[in-house]
Amino acid sequence: MNFLDKYANTDFSSYEDFHDNFQINVPDQFNFAYDIVDEYARLEPEKKALVWCDEKGNKATFTFADMKYYSDKAANFYRSIGLKKGDSVMLILKRKYQYWFALVGLHKIGAIAIPATHLLTKKDIVYRNNAAHVKAIVATADSHVADAIDEAAPDSPTLQYKILSDGKRDGWLCFEDELEKAAPDFIRPVGKEATQNHDLMLLYFTSGTTGYPKMVTHNYAYPLGHILTAHFWQKVEDDRLHLTVSDTGWAKAAWGKIYGQWICGATVFAYDYERFIPHDLLTIMQDYKITTFCAPPTIYRFFIKEDLTKYDLSSLHHCCIAGEPLNPEIYNQFLKMTGHKLYEGFGQTEMCVALATFEWFEPKPGSMGKPVPTYNIDIVDENNDSCDVGQEGEIVLRLGDEHPIGLFEGYYEDSNRTTSVWYDGIYHTGDIAWRDEDGFFWFVGRTDDVIKSSGYRIGPFEVESALLEHPAVLETAITAVPDPERGQIVKATIVLAKGYTPSDELKKELQTHVKQSTAPYKYPRVIEFVDELPKTISGKIRHVAIREKDAK
Repeated sequence: MNFLDKYANTDFSSYEDFHDNFQINVPDQFNFAYDIVDEYARLEPEKKALVWCDEKGNKATFTFADMKYYSDKAANFYRSIGLKKGDSVMLILKRKYQYWFALVGLHKIGAIAIPATHLLTKKDIVYRNNAAHVKAIVATADSHVADAIDEAAPDSPTLQYKILSDGKRDGWLCFEDELEKAAPDFIRPVGKEATQNHDLMLLYFTSGTTGYPKMVTHNYAYPLGHILTAHFWQKVEDDRLHLTVSDTGWAKAAWGKIYGQWICGATVFAYDYERFIPHDLLTIMQDYKITTFCAPPTIYRFFIKEDLTKYDLSSLHHCCIAGEPLNPEIYNQFLKMTGHKLYEGFGQTEMCVALATFEWFEPKPGSMGKPVPTYNIDIVDENNDSCDVGQEGEIVLRLGDEHPIGLFEGYYEDSNRTTSVWYDGIYHTGDIAWRDEDGFFWFVGRTDDVIKSSGYRIGPFEVESALLEHPAVLETAITAVPDPERGQIVKATIVLAKGYTPSDELKKELQTHVKQSTAPYKYPRVIEFVDELPKTISGKIRHVAIREKDAK
């Protein structure tokens, strides 16, 4: 069983039918922890919620009865130390299964959960603690992060509790010990302690190109927006295993590791690893018979360099890609090697999936797909007028007075930053794209990534895609370099495939290849060969880090 039909209509004959008639049913006081997790525990307690394993061979399976039991205990533990509705609690739990207990427990008491990466430094933690008034942190013991939290604590006046998972440390509460002591039943609050749909449920720190990270807030109705993400784009299946590759510190985990998947009845699969090794991940997918899979382009880039015939991936039914635009060469090679089309999705930490390739139409390799029904999406020029077919502009959501399900509430305690992107009834994504005659959207770049050279506008994605067609190129990032004559010129930072070595001859060959594949003015005048590209923990290439390095 699943709760999909309770909260949405799902039977559509075409994309047009879907776009015109899809609706999400949002009840008053929806709370994912009670209305989904606890309802499964009541109606089908042995239904699998989470299958977890790590790279050391440890494994565990949790039913929804288990999830209710442990999240109830977590909620009672939180209450026992004085945490309450509206308090901010940071979770730094990597891919540990305790993350799900901790998160759902916070939803039950109405707190604001702040998932975060374990790569934070003392400075990062101090900023987050003070900006979001963090009252408690639940962190994993198997990283440097506990040291950084201890160092940050004296400069974090709101921080009252440090809670350690999978270990013990002076001055910290032990999460597992506290769960053991806590009562096993937590009664859903009523009255002022009950959550309302527009109360804050999640807060994500997301880095911009300049300044401090933005604090994106989502409300308690937000999980329902991920019905589109999970059912219509990822095509998750009732009682089958879905794997989204993401650390829990990033919004991609909300997209693929809990909300939409559980509403649709799928079992979430979590593979807990320190370093991505293509062979290991492919083996896990084979051995556990993963059914639906979603990962950033980096994962697929390395997959297609493996001998995929060595792995039995016959259990796979649907593969998605998100996090960065999909280069056509990756799409074509993966299709050739596995028979699977890759279904691209686009969105931001500020929203659920906004554009995607859906089952009703054939994917166009390199395209972001078409708009979801819940957002009125357009491409506009600098005057906010709709762009013509083929004309580049910014992707926006035309909202009017509406607040669609899944769209963020704003940047936490920062009205200036919120109104800088959300004004006159329009939310500005900052992403540049164009639309073809069939209504497909094509990504060009972030507004600050587009290269302006000799009067031409050059989208980095097109140049990256051209370079990836060449067998010598494993990965590449395209950025702008200042130039006194042209304003800016194109730079390619390249990781070479096995068997290739840097040389002037190879540079010229790659430059010629781009000229022939795109247009002569788009070729990279500067090429730097590197051993690896700077990336976020979620696998996105950090173009800003390359620009900053070049500026120095």
